[in-house]
Amino acid sequence: MQMKNLALSFTLAALVLSFPGSFVFAQTAKDDAALIEKAKKIHRDVITLDTHDDINTANFTDAVNYTKDLNTQVNIPKMRAGGLDVAWFIVYTGQGELTDAGYERAYKNAIDKFDAIHRLTEKIAPNEIELALTSKDVRRISKSGKLVAMIGVENGYPIGTDISRIKDFAARGARYFSLAHNGHSQLADSNTGEADGKWMHSGLSELGKQAIAELNKWGVMIDISHPSKEANMQAIRLSKAPVIASHSGVRALANHSRNLDDEQLALIKANGGVVQAVALRGYVNREKAELRAAKTTEISRELAAQEGFTIMARADVLKLPEAERPAYQQKLTAFRAKYASTIRERLKDIAPDVNVSDYVNHIDYLVKKMGIDHVGIASDFDGGGGVEGWDNAGETFNVTLELVRRGYTKKQIEKLWSGNLLRVLDDVQKVAKHLQKGS
Repeated sequence: MQMKNLALSFTLAALVLSFPGSFVFAQTAKDDAALIEKAKKIHRDVITLDTHDDINTANFTDAVNYTKDLNTQVNIPKMRAGGLDVAWFIVYTGQGELTDAGYERAYKNAIDKFDAIHRLTEKIAPNEIELALTSKDVRRISKSGKLVAMIGVENGYPIGTDISRIKDFAARGARYFSLAHNGHSQLADSNTGEADGKWMHSGLSELGKQAIAELNKWGVMIDISHPSKEANMQAIRLSKAPVIASHSGVRALANHSRNLDDEQLALIKANGGVVQAVALRGYVNREKAELRAAKTTEISRELAAQEGFTIMARADVLKLPEAERPAYQQKLTAFRAKYASTIRERLKDIAPDVNVSDYVNHIDYLVKKMGIDHVGIASDFDGGGGVEGWDNAGETFNVTLELVRRGYTKKQIEKLWSGNLLRVLDDVQKVAKHLQKGS
């Protein structure tokens, strides 16, 4: 074995001397290894925080939970593997009817999710993950070696017309709150109104304006990721504290109504807030994402036809009798598992995936436009998020590596991963204390 190693060393040395550019190649490989080691050290030293991870409460039971490496993008094993320290678990409620019955269903859904997060941190895995309510909690828990959970509310729909529920949600651990999701809520117009030009409130409703004041009073960050531009502009101007966009992209790079334009970015900067750049393919690079989706469908249908299986559009699946849908879904799942690698290989050259580099382009843009103190990081995992290279929490290091490749310093990376967001949380909670004393 020693003779083989020695021979290999001489062979490599000969190659370096014999071929022009080979020494440069050897040096580049050495430099790259050093850069990776540098990135690993930074990744270990800073607190990494992802502001948006959706949950399914079926994964928060005694038998099935995040202590296991489930088929989810986020769980405790994946967080450990990728070095993700803080996950914001989301109390998400889809928009429904603005009726008493609708509000009641939404409230029950929200409480179910709050309870699930508390169950994980207090009963299922209290020695592995703990709920944080302040920046001091985050630093204390992280220093102890445990992972950190935090709670964000996506869509204010569950409070109904009872504004006091904001205080209740804050007491349950909510530390950010968005006034709308996809579809207009009783509090604010949604970004989705751009599609048909139909608005309900021309921004915020009167109840929504009251909600801004309550969120300020109880120390909950206002999240502007899903409401309409006009609702966002009004919210920022009304808020007595900085706001956040918990998972949004740059509209100048990907023209989608969910992304923020330069006017909104300027207002967020002036407000002292932060934009958490989102790693969702369609919001990162719309052209690449749409081409890949179209080619994936084309190749999938071709392969399925060879097996005598027809892949149906979602609308057609919903038209199937309910009794037939499970069988179809089972066949579709089996087909995807069988051909996943084949489809990926065929897509490689004709429709490259949206990747970490595309994602960090958004961070670069935000930093240049707003400054390093107003930018953060979010995935939207288990809610549609992920890009090639950061497609689950286990790949979190790759974001740090790309930032190091682009020349960001340790101090800057610490701000991007958690420092800026925690600074906003501190500011919001200071404002709340002042407002509570004043009342």
